[in-house]
Amino acid sequence: MSNTSSAALERFRNLVGVKFQLYNSLFTSLPFHRIEKTGILLSLFLSVCEDGFKKKQSPKQIIEDFFNKHTSSLKEEDRLDLLFRFVQYAERQVVLFDALEDAAFREVNDMNGVGTLKHLESEVVQEKLQDKLAQKLKDFNVLLVLTAHPTQFYPGPVLGIINDLSKALAENNASQVNVLLQQLGKTPFFKHQKPTPYDEAVSLIWYLENVFYAAAGRIASFFKNHFADSLPNGHSVIRMGFWPGGDRDGNPFVNAATTLQVAEALRGAIIKCYYLEIRRLKRRLTFEGVDVLLADLEKKLYNNIFVPGQITDITQNEILKTLSEIRDILIYKHNSLFLYLVNNLKNKVEIFGLHFASLDVRQESSVHGSVFESFMGKVKEIPQNYSSLNEDEKIKILSNLQPIDPSLLTGDEIQKDTIESVQVVKQIQKYNGVQGCNRYIISQCNSALNAMEVYGLFLLGGWKKEELNIDIVPLFETIDDLKGAASIMRKLYNNEEYKQHLKRRNNNQVIMVGFSDGTKDGGYLMANWSIYKAKEELTAISKEYGIDVVFFDGRGGPPARGGGKTHKFYASLGRNISSKEIQLTIQGQTVSSNFGTIDSAQFNLEQLVHAGISNGIFATKEIERDENKERIVQQLADISFDSYNQLKNHPDFVDYLVHASPLRFYSETNIGSRPAKRGGSSKFSLKSLRAIPFVGAWSQLKQNVPGYFGVGTALQKLDQEGMLPAIKKLYNESLFFKTLLDNCEMAMIKSFFPLTAHLADHPKFGEIWQIIYKEYELTKQYILRLSGKTELMDDYPIEQQSIQMRERIVLPLLTIQQYSMIRVREMEEALINAPVKGTYEKLVMRCSFGIINAGRNSA
Repeated sequence: MSNTSSAALERFRNLVGVKFQLYNSLFTSLPFHRIEKTGILLSLFLSVCEDGFKKKQSPKQIIEDFFNKHTSSLKEEDRLDLLFRFVQYAERQVVLFDALEDAAFREVNDMNGVGTLKHLESEVVQEKLQDKLAQKLKDFNVLLVLTAHPTQFYPGPVLGIINDLSKALAENNASQVNVLLQQLGKTPFFKHQKPTPYDEAVSLIWYLENVFYAAAGRIASFFKNHFADSLPNGHSVIRMGFWPGGDRDGNPFVNAATTLQVAEALRGAIIKCYYLEIRRLKRRLTFEGVDVLLADLEKKLYNNIFVPGQITDITQNEILKTLSEIRDILIYKHNSLFLYLVNNLKNKVEIFGLHFASLDVRQESSVHGSVFESFMGKVKEIPQNYSSLNEDEKIKILSNLQPIDPSLLTGDEIQKDTIESVQVVKQIQKYNGVQGCNRYIISQCNSALNAMEVYGLFLLGGWKKEELNIDIVPLFETIDDLKGAASIMRKLYNNEEYKQHLKRRNNNQVIMVGFSDGTKDGGYLMANWSIYKAKEELTAISKEYGIDVVFFDGRGGPPARGGGKTHKFYASLGRNISSKEIQLTIQGQTVSSNFGTIDSAQFNLEQLVHAGISNGIFATKEIERDENKERIVQQLADISFDSYNQLKNHPDFVDYLVHASPLRFYSETNIGSRPAKRGGSSKFSLKSLRAIPFVGAWSQLKQNVPGYFGVGTALQKLDQEGMLPAIKKLYNESLFFKTLLDNCEMAMIKSFFPLTAHLADHPKFGEIWQIIYKEYELTKQYILRLSGKTELMDDYPIEQQSIQMRERIVLPLLTIQQYSMIRVREMEEALINAPVKGTYEKLVMRCSFGIINAGRNSA
């Protein structure tokens, strides 16, 4: 470990580890009913859990031994009451730990070190690459798209407490910390009702207002102050996107009205931010000529957010024009006094406009197909035999549709909403600007027809071809879809109608690739390699047709869903893959872990910007293809894929996950509006199961299968063929391959097989448990051999320490959850339907909530 890393680790231990022990003890003195006893007993229970798992006891044995030896409580009702209090206490320990990490962020991380903009500036100046930087910055930007996928959501009041608590902790304000801990103790965490899509939007808008507004503004100001000559006028390096309210893929609760409501909330939120900043500006810009302009702008902003039912025609350009006038007056009449304050606001207006974040619309491809079939014989251009036509015949029809007669939209709700969703985009653009909503994403896109169906929908919805300022974005996610992506895009590029559409879009094509369903479908290695190869192919084909392709990565929090060391992936891509922009989803734990505070958001945004820019200006030539290295990765991916498929096709695979994990309780945690699976069947199947609960269930089971399974088998097979030295060389020379295995380590370090070791001899599920455990051990063995390390994540000591501390906090919750599921199964097998069964089920869900929130640093 380097001296720098060692010093940072020491700061982490002092500012987070030691302080956690100190402030955690405050909980025991809080004036709440029996809380002192709860804190003392929970500490004892944690020790009992650790000792019990070392002795290979089951969760049931551990909990029963704890009650028998350490409490006088014999009644089941009293035992359950104590377990619920343990959960409530542990939830608040997680919040305290979150706040401590937030407070220590600037001290633990080098805000001017490698990967930051300050570092980029010194690199550019040292290498004299100002011209290359200017060329790169012509159209480069980072687009972060916030999604509401249910992997972590604190209620709004808790978010506020975390924010305030981190500030108090950073200032060592013990009395304020004590007050906030009391508030925390009385604030409910559990959501009794499932959030609506609008609720999810409001939760994420909190981050836009309180974090991204300031962080993105800082980065914009840095570029203007340090790279003014390189940055085109009005160009923003940071952009924000938004999915809640627009993402209707499998979510029956999102409709056109929701989309419009969320767009209005986004507009209101950014105008409120501008309004408050204008109010602060007025305290300084009290000069003649400036005060009147500020007052007029303040009034217009006020009318837009505080006068009921009034939306005035204020525009982004109007605000920028006013701020430019104020700048000129300050420069020429007032010695540029407080000019930086106006510049900072102007930079933010250029980024956020009146939309704050661009709202994407997303729907699954089969919905579009069924909508067009429902119009057969009813819409003049769609014949009765439409469904039996071939792809080319359908595309021809879709390319020449006329606006639909509104009277035809009286039947099926999905049909009606699908048309209304493309109509409402125009309304959003009117008030929020074109950037407010200008993309339509097609889930499970597996043909050129699927893309042209969206083109046809906009024509049906009343859009004229020459005015269609919408990016049609195919999403390729499964292994087969990724393999077929290039041929699909080639067909689209050859289609004259689509070619003209792209011409109107400046020959830009956005293509989304998703990691979640990829790992569910093909396992960790194959999913990541398939995406890499698909991007290479799509880059080459797009270049062949003169199209600038932009990749939009659907990444989740944990490595199994594309998370992990994201910036290292972008830095490792080289120039065979288009890096015109970096676009990615930010969801679940990643929102709070990487972007939860202004400092952490700025730091991680800078890492992404640096990765994208350095990949373009420091890679001086096309990366030469090393066919031998590619062949090794392909072999590893193929073997890993076969290994994962054998597990996935095991007759008890899904039943095992339902039996051993809280999967069937997942949708009851009330942290997301979307159902846990597609379709209406009550039975779980791998096809219908959504990637997020799939990965989340393995995470709560502490087996994390989608994050490593098959990797060990693949490495062992090639080792047996004498190829381990070549793989070591690949590991040391390829940042892409090393990052893959680094993220694999992150998934593995969060695994804890003693939790479920009681299933090792289960008559039905023992075999599958053994298969998973052996693969985990094999993968761990080979990764450590490749890296030369003695422990997983040794080269990321701070994250390693953070994960270990968090895992210790949630061990009681994991134990209680497994115990509760065992009790539920026992009652179901005995056909007992006592009220207490429902209490145990509720306990499973409460544990899920705490465990999910504690998984914050999975990205």
